[in-house]
Amino acid sequence: MKILGLEVSVRKATNAIAPSAAFYDRGWWPVVREPFAGAWQKNTPLIMENPLQHATLYRCVTMIANDIAKMRLKLLEQVDTTWQETTIAAFSPVMNKPNRYQTRIQFYEKWLISKLRTGNTYVLKERDNRNVVVAMYVLSPHRVKPLKVSDGSVFYELDTNELAGIPDQRIVVPSDEIIHDRMNCLFDEDLIGVSPLYCTAAPAARGLSIEQFSAQFFSNAARPSGVLSAPGEIPQATAERLKSYWQEEFAKSNQGRIAVLGSGLKFDAMQQNAVDSQLIEQLKHNEETIATAFGIPAFMVGAKDPPTLNNAELLDLQYYKLCLQSHIENLELLLSEGLGLIDAGYRAEFDLTGLFRMDSQTQITVLALAVDKGIMTHNEARRFLNLPPEAGGDKLMAQQQMFTLESLVNRANAPALPAAPAPAATPSAPAQIDQRALAAAIRRNMDHAAA
Repeated sequence: MKILGLEVSVRKATNAIAPSAAFYDRGWWPVVREPFAGAWQKNTPLIMENPLQHATLYRCVTMIANDIAKMRLKLLEQVDTTWQETTIAAFSPVMNKPNRYQTRIQFYEKWLISKLRTGNTYVLKERDNRNVVVAMYVLSPHRVKPLKVSDGSVFYELDTNELAGIPDQRIVVPSDEIIHDRMNCLFDEDLIGVSPLYCTAAPAARGLSIEQFSAQFFSNAARPSGVLSAPGEIPQATAERLKSYWQEEFAKSNQGRIAVLGSGLKFDAMQQNAVDSQLIEQLKHNEETIATAFGIPAFMVGAKDPPTLNNAELLDLQYYKLCLQSHIENLELLLSEGLGLIDAGYRAEFDLTGLFRMDSQTQITVLALAVDKGIMTHNEARRFLNLPPEAGGDKLMAQQQMFTLESLVNRANAPALPAAPAPAATPSAPAQIDQRALAAAIRRNMDHAAA
């Protein structure tokens, strides 16, 4: 079988079956969800043609995809006990430019959007004659069906996709040719991930209904519908005529017109106003529910006021731990395995410095402390600030009075040294002789002898 211009050998997938229809979904939009238990039996299903019309839901999906895609993907090689960034002709090109029509950012955005919308992302690998992956294509999840065989093998049935080079329908490829990134498999099928939209359909539909009602409510001078009544009994024909006239003149887009009532007719409003309905509170509750399903802190999508913290990095760290970390590590592992990096001694890793951007004062303080403690060199710190290296800045620095704990312990447990002997006494210097006095004494002695 040929796919992407290359011959792909596929084992015969005998007795291959798709996952149970109760869990398999060719697309999220045709699925019918129940807004409450028993709604299907009452013929009141919740049908969402496009849930991403809801602003908060759209923001959650695109925010996660954009934040991960903007980070640079690094190829790391293990050197001794550390992992260092490198460039390899066999892997770096496809990581930086996955295919001919998408940039790296567009490719990973499509990857994450497919996963968040449908719970599954299917990436087809294109290989060259060396069996090295040279391109990757994110397939439409509506056109891919996982197949499982009784011996445990997994295949994927692919539908037509011209951009990915699949001209024919129903091409079956082995799992080695597909990178399948799936979210939590909540049901019995391990090959079908479940999107957060599974539990956000009702809040999104409710939010859209509230917004549509609010738009109609306020665009028509906030005139709610009600009951048209007469003081006495009226014939059925008259009631039908009044009803038809009222609907034509004052219903839907004609709401808010001035009505002149006669013959004792009376109009009683039946709907609550915006204050009584607490629209804002309901909208906020829907937004918080949607943000919770995606793991995003509510204040980041405008559902709550931001916490009173004077540290933007702590807020980003909370967002990373609650929402992004699982997606990022899944991507790194799937790419490392799917591109054959692990077998060659490499791995893929996203550069998180694009996500955690400290304010300038905090950044300078952290870098200065790392240099003072001997963790970073001056030139390594300068690279964080996009500054050129300086001569002599590639050596770690430490203060002279710093000692290891081991040396301090050995010093404390060392036996006392014997006292040093007292120094020998040094002879005193001879007294200075007065030469003048000596000469005078000799002269007196000579004079006395002569006399």
